[in-house]
Amino acid sequence: MTSTLPITDPVQAAARTAWGEARGEGRRGMQAVLNVIGNRVTHPGWWGRDIAGVCQAHAQFSCWDTKDLNRIKLLTVTEADTQFREALDLASCLLNSCLSDLTGGADHYYDWRGQRPYWAQGRFYKCTIGHHAFYRVGLRGDGM
Repeated sequence: MTSTLPITDPVQAAARTAWGEARGEGRRGMQAVLNVIGNRVTHPGWWGRDIAGVCQAHAQFSCWDTKDLNRIKLLTVTEADTQFREALDLASCLLNSCLSDLTGGADHYYDWRGQRPYWAQGRFYKCTIGHHAFYRVGLRGDGM
């Protein structure tokens, strides 16, 4: 599976995902997306087993969708972009296990300004950060 991923470096994959999903949400928003990635990696499942796999799993982070306008942007962004440098710093913290979890263990989120997705019905709501509502869907209850 990893041989077909566009980005195999875990810091790059995580940073590009956080930037693609939440650059408009500031540092806390990007950190929260990275928290979701970290929570999924800590509990491997259908969403992947490592950072690069989790980030680029089919239909999990919309910025990686081949039809999403953000995809070309996230594949070409460089460190000249201040927000991407921030995302790289945060992703390095994730990789080094020193990124605090702002989401309370969330493994999913969605932009609350749009329609509530089916998977959020009756699930464990954790918090809202910026325009994203965070949930635990694939992990059990409130404890890890």
